[in-house]
Amino acid sequence: MILGNEKILEFLRKGLIENLKQANIQPAGVDLRIKCVYKLKSKAFLGKKRKMPKVEKICERGKFVLKPSEFVLVETMEKVNLPKNLAGIILPRSSLSRCGIALLTSFVDPGFKGTLTIGMKNLSEFPFEIEVGTSFAQLVFQEVRGCSKGYEGRYQGGKVV
Repeated sequence: MILGNEKILEFLRKGLIENLKQANIQPAGVDLRIKCVYKLKSKAFLGKKRKMPKVEKICERGKFVLKPSEFVLVETMEKVNLPKNLAGIILPRSSLSRCGIALLTSFVDPGFKGTLTIGMKNLSEFPFEIEVGTSFAQLVFQEVRGCSKGYEGRYQGGKVV
């Protein structure tokens, strides 16, 4: 079940999201804004011994240009505090798709606390300019039924990589 506005407001009063703009509360989710943009600076490996890429912060104010085929990581201004009975799904705002921009999103586990990191790639043949602080994604909440131990992974607290 996806939570509607009334239930979202109820959870917001209990501290579900920090640094949320009131205008970003939508009928069935909340809009997320860009805080920082990071560029990958090294290779990575996923296997028994994980090696995450090094990143470099390239923008935390003003505008940045995403060149054709370029990929970046975007950190949200909002910090989520999911209880064990809620999970989140990150979706792109439709304006991005209309500009040829794809978001590489993931599931947000129950119990996760921190800022969110989302991949962004320019699929078009044209440069794309976007401003820090702009709403670019929507977080939709789903109720979790049954017991959930809560997220205990490496990104707890909002680590970018």
